[in-house]
Amino acid sequence: QYIQFFQGPGRKWFRKWMSRSTRYIPMMTPLLERGGLPRDTVYLAMIESGFSPGATSWARAAGPWQFISSTGRRFGLRQDFWVDERRDPLKATVAAGKYLNELHGALGHWYLAWAGYNAGGEKLRRMMQKRGTADFWALSDGKGLAKETKHYVPKLIAAALIAKEPSRYGFDTLPGLPPLVYDEVSIAQQTGLDVVAR
Repeated sequence: QYIQFFQGPGRKWFRKWMSRSTRYIPMMTPLLERGGLPRDTVYLAMIESGFSPGATSWARAAGPWQFISSTGRRFGLRQDFWVDERRDPLKATVAAGKYLNELHGALGHWYLAWAGYNAGGEKLRRMMQKRGTADFWALSDGKGLAKETKHYVPKLIAAALIAKEPSRYGFDTLPGLPPLVYDEVSIAQQTGLDVVAR
């Protein structure tokens, strides 16, 4: 269903996500793999924000991994007048990896960890106890989970399938953004951003 959606009504958005993915996937994937997460977890950032560091949700979740304020702080992302590290693609990816590993440890399966990222791990754990199953597909059948959570894992799987073989699903090779290249420089005192930019 989601493959068909991305090929049809969602095609314009998916093309935009694909063009951004070339900037962020090369940087995010090694960080996730270093944390012991499956490679396809990077597509969670695709369905959460379309790989947009500037994304903000109605619930005030922010950045490529759409952290709400409290969860961001819990995983070490600074948020104050000067900076919001939820929007930092590197730091937010490391934090998302820690959070997803925690969810996987509590729930026992990556599909459940991904769904827990959307709904909250405690909600999934209660559903597992109530239904007596750890099978995501069984849990998503019937009442209990929000429609968005039921669709979350299939949407992520569809995004990964298409992104890895775009021509197979009718997407031509898209011009993508160049990978993020940067240097880290320590400064001894306050420095104007115009100076840093030069």
